[in-house]
Amino acid sequence: MLKKIASTVVLSSVVFLGGCAMQPTHATVYSNATSPYMVTSAEAGSKVGESGTCKNLLGIIATGDCSIATAAKNGGIKTVSTVDWKGTNVLGLWSTGKTVVTGK
Repeated sequence: MLKKIASTVVLSSVVFLGGCAMQPTHATVYSNATSPYMVTSAEAGSKVGESGTCKNLLGIIATGDCSIATAAKNGGIKTVSTVDWKGTNVLGLWSTGKTVVTGK
């Protein structure tokens, strides 16, 4: 019985904590970093666009539009050169982030 309960707790933890907003540069206690996601050109573009801010609470509630399309639209970009993720995470309990693109 105890083994069954332990297995259920571990599986539940993986499922629920796996939903936390994570960025490539992630720390357990606190992180505030910008990380690369994608490069489509050897040069960063001259225009910069940012998406709206996405927010995540406890890995249970997540809201916002952090899409590349929205970031490109906000920067007037037709051809995306680079994509970065800029985010903050506090104890895995609260996180925010946005997508930053460059292009032409």
